[in-house]
Amino acid sequence: MPELPEVETIRQTLKELVIGKKIESVSIHWPKIIQQPEPDMFHQTVVGQTFRDIRRKGKFLLFDLDDFVLVSHLRMEGKYGVFPSAEELMPHTHVIFHFTDDTDLRYRDVRKFGTMHLFKKGEEQNAKPLVQLAEEPISGNFSIKTFTEKVQSSQRCIKNILLDQTVIAGLGNIYVDETLFLAKIHPLQQGVHLTDKDILIIYQSAVETLNKAIKQGGTTIRSYVNSQGQIGMFQQELAVYSKEGEACQVCGDMITKIKVHGRGTHYCPSCQAI
Repeated sequence: MPELPEVETIRQTLKELVIGKKIESVSIHWPKIIQQPEPDMFHQTVVGQTFRDIRRKGKFLLFDLDDFVLVSHLRMEGKYGVFPSAEELMPHTHVIFHFTDDTDLRYRDVRKFGTMHLFKKGEEQNAKPLVQLAEEPISGNFSIKTFTEKVQSSQRCIKNILLDQTVIAGLGNIYVDETLFLAKIHPLQQGVHLTDKDILIIYQSAVETLNKAIKQGGTTIRSYVNSQGQIGMFQQELAVYSKEGEACQVCGDMITKIKVHGRGTHYCPSCQAI
């Protein structure tokens, strides 16, 4: 699943490709992706609109049009690409924005889990899916005080807390494992037992991990590529994720993989002793 660094990389590359392009029409081949409004109204509303900017909140892409904001979540397999309109469609292409310059912005999604919501400008932050989303650690609005309070009030393990987008936005399975390794915190440690210092280190580790991954263009696990077909390179710097049975780069102990509420979780038993 594309996580914050991958979505940020997609945002950056798409900005180079679609800003200033005007929508002539939209083809919707899998209507369930359009969550709001109804697909016919969605089509009527965006035709004639021009892409003005692309922002991001957590793992959501926010496409700023003239009068509206398109909120898009890629979920497991969603991908955007810009192509000449005459080029043949690839399989699993479900939504196509046809531009007046004979190019398309195409959305592909093998599993069809992605979503699109359209709002009038300014209304997107006060409605689902963004209204309950917490701030991300690399945001200037992130509050370590609020984060600490949420963590220490929870009986859940820290792995699950960090995956909760209402507590901290943008961290997925890969970057939670990498963050906790860098912080030397066991993934099963309960939030209620973590000290202020522990939580500060987790926050600092999350910031370092995400910034490094963004710089590298994200992580390529299975099928992720950015919107121009380039793979991310952060997988070369992964310390624990997908490294089960390999030697820890710090202490030499074997990286272990366990299941935490159904999610594959990687850690070093020595560096992250509970």
